[in-house]
Amino acid sequence: MFRKGKTNGRAYGSGVLRHPKKRYWVVFLLPTAAAFAIGFVWPFLQGIYLSFCSFVTTADAKWIGVGNYVSAFRDRGFVYSFWYTALFAVVALVLINVLAFAVAYVLTQRIKGANLFRTVFFMPNLIGGIVLGYIWSILFDGVLRWYNTSILLETWYGFWGLVILMCWQQIGYMMIIYIAGLQAVPEDMLEAARIDGASGWQTLRRVTIPNLMPSITICTFLTLTNSFKLFDQNLALTGGAPFQFKTLPDGTLSTIKTTEMLALNIYNTFYGQNSAARGTAQAKAVLFFLLVGAISIAQLRATRNKEVQQ
Repeated sequence: MFRKGKTNGRAYGSGVLRHPKKRYWVVFLLPTAAAFAIGFVWPFLQGIYLSFCSFVTTADAKWIGVGNYVSAFRDRGFVYSFWYTALFAVVALVLINVLAFAVAYVLTQRIKGANLFRTVFFMPNLIGGIVLGYIWSILFDGVLRWYNTSILLETWYGFWGLVILMCWQQIGYMMIIYIAGLQAVPEDMLEAARIDGASGWQTLRRVTIPNLMPSITICTFLTLTNSFKLFDQNLALTGGAPFQFKTLPDGTLSTIKTTEMLALNIYNTFYGQNSAARGTAQAKAVLFFLLVGAISIAQLRATRNKEVQQ
């Protein structure tokens, strides 16, 4: 018996309270693990297997080895989409992060209406990509009709249309992350820089940006992966148009969609008129996963090495 008015601190850590947690942890973990295995692990492994098969449906899959991967690398449209997507990712990466940081820096300078501006800049991120694509296609065509052209007729306009759409949607989201990073910069460092007579540019370069590297790492990762995985905006805005036709040496006609990015190329290959190409599309999807994964890991390592310890 415990004395009245006193508690035994050891009772809270006793085996009576701890042992049920250790004994029944599987009961709590099993539903989540099962859902993860059924919803992600099994489809992922099944997709890798199908990339080595010829199939129309998963029930009639026949193993053919690496033939699908050979077909993927021989596909001029797939190779073109890779370089097109890489160029888009680089341009979007620079523009989105520079503009998002600039907006975040201005909105942390104690200006009037800062919270209202933050809300306005963030709102485009709440709109779905398909809706944005159709809205911006109308806006672009409304402007380009004065030049007797359309975003679907010029590769140049299609590329920059995608860049503008991506920037308009993503800058507000990255701005929030940069604002959080700017607010976390130690005030004593900023005060020490002012006392030492550092200019605003020197303080930004030597103090603010080094302490902002965790936010830069996150925003760079998100921008890079979102750019490579861009699909719905590409589908709604241009659908890959315009088309480029070329006769190959064997006499066959090759078609390249000049604004088609990697994700849309995989989609069009899988759901195209040639159902026998679904294995090739699956191989492209595996290559796409490996590409995005490798680029993301390399980017994370490169930027994390520049982070400073506070």
